[in-house]
Amino acid sequence: MKTFSSLKELFAILSREHKLITEIFEKRKVLAYKYDDALAVVDYNEDKISALIEFSVLRENGPYLEIDDQYLQFFEQILEVNEEINVSYINENLQNIKQNINYYLQENNEHRKYNYLRQIKSAFRKTGVIAIRNVVDLRRNIDNTFKNEPNYKIKKAKLEHLDVKRNDISALVELTDQLVSGEEEQTFFKTALDEELQRIIVGLKMQLNSSRHNLIDIQKQIIEFLNRLKYQSGLMEKIRQLKYLKDQFELRSKTNILTVLNADYALVYEPNPAYPLKLSIEQLQGDDETLDIIKKVVERNKSGVRKKQSVADHNLADYLETDTEEITQINLEEVKNSFLAGSNNLFDFLQSYDFGRPVSFDECVTVYCQLISQYDMHFRLTDQYQKRNDTEYLLIYPL
Repeated sequence: MKTFSSLKELFAILSREHKLITEIFEKRKVLAYKYDDALAVVDYNEDKISALIEFSVLRENGPYLEIDDQYLQFFEQILEVNEEINVSYINENLQNIKQNINYYLQENNEHRKYNYLRQIKSAFRKTGVIAIRNVVDLRRNIDNTFKNEPNYKIKKAKLEHLDVKRNDISALVELTDQLVSGEEEQTFFKTALDEELQRIIVGLKMQLNSSRHNLIDIQKQIIEFLNRLKYQSGLMEKIRQLKYLKDQFELRSKTNILTVLNADYALVYEPNPAYPLKLSIEQLQGDDETLDIIKKVVERNKSGVRKKQSVADHNLADYLETDTEEITQINLEEVKNSFLAGSNNLFDFLQSYDFGRPVSFDECVTVYCQLISQYDMHFRLTDQYQKRNDTEYLLIYPL
């Protein structure tokens, strides 16, 4: 593995292969960027790709390429597209600030004291920026999780985990505020009479205050999303049960749906009212403007072209076929509803399900695959497998 000897060499290689690095970065969430695709970008010059791999800018994983983690993290932080929330970095900055403050107060040499002061100011600037960025990333992750995560259980677990992250960020914001405004470090702030430090502290307080208010809004948002999930889960379960009873023609006998509907006078059940405009005979007889308007409407709706309908040929013997073929199809919707009402895994359920006719093992495997492809959103896919008749299948349960 080679290392860059200077910044000039680093910038030269990154600039020369910026097209390839940009494309891989834009597709970083695609788990497989093929080596052959990278060759097409660099005009099939393998030396260019080999140079990036030797300098650890890219990593080769079989037939695929990935950007190295340190470069990927650098690009995401600079472009502010990092979705990972790192609260430990703020804590490390706070510990670094405290240590440098102690070094500053104990140091007698002015030149070394200035170096400690410079490190303290840099750490304060980083702390404010990281706090704001973590809050922005937290809000974006919450929105993406609620809108894009299809699995209910995973969505709920992710939101609860993000709420823990919110508590961690809130605690670190309070620790930073105590460090800046508390009495413990006031000796340093009174001793270090530096105008730039004062401006940094004022800006940091504003950033902390903004983060604090945004974290309160994020907490309300998480609570709202979790309540929505709870409501939607209960509603979907009721709808699923009603749909199953309807398919089994047991909705009226096993529920009080008729009583509920008869007692509900919601506006949605009312017919749409019609308000016809009836003109009086006196107005029609004495108002010429009304007559002109009626004539315009009649002319607009009048069509002078009469279409002649073609008559079909009486001799239809050529279109009639005496041979018929009956095909018995399996109702996948009914099979899915019966499976969701039980607790067995999908493959064992299909083996014992009554299809109304004999079903072979191969047909059962086909129905298994069709159900997964059409109704995977309603199933809970595990990572366990079983084997039957030399066929390995995944264990799937109702959601």
